[in-house]
Amino acid sequence: MKKMNSKGKYEIFCHKCGKKMQMTNGIVTEGIIRLQGKWGYFSNKDLQMHTMDLCEECYDSIATLFKYPVDVTEYISVEDDYYMLEQV
Repeated sequence: MKKMNSKGKYEIFCHKCGKKMQMTNGIVTEGIIRLQGKWGYFSNKDLQMHTMDLCEECYDSIATLFKYPVDVTEYISVEDDYYMLEQV
């Protein structure tokens, strides 16, 4: 969750546990994932987009609840989403 603080700078918090993410010069310096989903027709959330930020610990705890494991793909560089390695 992105919120502006009293100094006019953005802070990011985990939606699940509320942890404030460490930032240096406006860059998050610890593990975080932003999940974003757009709901289409045939759902109870038609035409809504949901966004959430999770710290690495909360993501790991949620991922263990899934029936099937999460698909993991390794990247060569964080900055370049186009150069992916094989799925793990």
